[in-house]
Amino acid sequence: MKPYRHSIGSRTYHFSDLKDLMAKASPMKSGDALAGVAAATEEERIAAKFALADLPLTIFLNEALIPYEDDTVTRLIMDNHNKAAFAPISSMTVGDLRNWLLAYETGTEQLRSVAAGIIPEMAAAVSKLMRNQDLILVAAKVETISRFRSTIGLKGQLSTRLQPNHPTDDPKGIAAAILDGLLNGVGDAVIGINPAADDVVAAERLLQLLDDMRQRYEIPVQSCILTHITNTMVIMERKGPVDIVFQSIAGTEGANNSFGITMDLLQEAWEAALSLQRGTVGNNVMYFETGQGSALSANAHHGVDQQTLEARAYAVACRYEPLLVNTVVGFIGPEYLYDGKQIIRAGLEDHFCGKLLGLPMGCDVCYTNHAEADQNDMDNLLTLLGTAGVNFIMGVPGSDDVMLNYQSTSFHDASYLRQVLGLSCAPEFERWLLKMGLCDDQGRLLPKNRTAPMLAYLQEMDQ
Repeated sequence: MKPYRHSIGSRTYHFSDLKDLMAKASPMKSGDALAGVAAATEEERIAAKFALADLPLTIFLNEALIPYEDDTVTRLIMDNHNKAAFAPISSMTVGDLRNWLLAYETGTEQLRSVAAGIIPEMAAAVSKLMRNQDLILVAAKVETISRFRSTIGLKGQLSTRLQPNHPTDDPKGIAAAILDGLLNGVGDAVIGINPAADDVVAAERLLQLLDDMRQRYEIPVQSCILTHITNTMVIMERKGPVDIVFQSIAGTEGANNSFGITMDLLQEAWEAALSLQRGTVGNNVMYFETGQGSALSANAHHGVDQQTLEARAYAVACRYEPLLVNTVVGFIGPEYLYDGKQIIRAGLEDHFCGKLLGLPMGCDVCYTNHAEADQNDMDNLLTLLGTAGVNFIMGVPGSDDVMLNYQSTSFHDASYLRQVLGLSCAPEFERWLLKMGLCDDQGRLLPKNRTAPMLAYLQEMDQ
């Protein structure tokens, strides 16, 4: 590894190696400051950006930020790099790549063709040279489509995860939240519950509730219980109604170990879910959640900045052809993303890097109550991600998750974004809404007094 440097005026800034340069070039994040890797001044940050812009992309194939022999994620990245896909951009510097991505002539097909040739560190590096509008423009060019019972990620489409969490896993409370979401046109990405009791029995009971509702009303959606992957594997062995397998993932082997997972475990679960063949329009069966700061919180960051590690998590996701990848951007707290400005930047970075690597990216536009952020900041990020072509967002009753105790986006936030940007939900789901009398032929939601048959479901639960 060689040192890097750049001069501004009479002062020369030195960076000890590539990961030091990458960290110093990153926009300010409280997590990087906590890890001791952030630039000390804005001038040092600018010097690092200049030095980074001049680096050839090939440097990232020859200088691993985390050594190949020490980390399974590094090995996954290097072993799966597609040299043929990389060839068209192989002579570029990081700055050249930025210019190419932003060029009028570079469109959806060109970006799709090079996706397998761009490793996460390259995506992270070029994002560090970009303003927010650059991240939005490039991501908006990318179309990443996934399918199970609904089609997610088509141009002009915004899907939603219906998140009906309940602090005691009460079936009626969950069912009420699900019905409220469906009446508001939410749930076409997935109906996904974070269980309060994270065990096999609780997860299987909730899965059965979701599957019963789906079958009763013939809803073209998929369900998921966000329990640990080992619990889901047990449920599959017990012939439970598993559609989508969930797992939190991170960008280093150590952080993944802290989640209780390995690549072999993910592979086994993926193959088991594929074998069930429960999808109707496709068979993307994995749902991954990520977030900047997870490796640092696990003390497994190796001195690498948190945004680059987040991008490395997307290499893990790519391996398993997921239905959904969700950056839960402000969930970990202000120790990692201090305020609304940092949360907004991180959300756009994550979405850009994931889409550039070919993933069906969504974002939990969220914050914790002790962060220097509020719902107006989330409105801003929500709108920016909508213009960037985000595949899906969250739908939480009242935007306040009463089980996880954080603030996210509501059912009405999805309606707002669809109206402002002229977006629709998944085509299969929209046809169902029309059939059920929940929307008109323009996709506009209709009054709820037409939904008495669905509301009767709750009355039956009382009997």
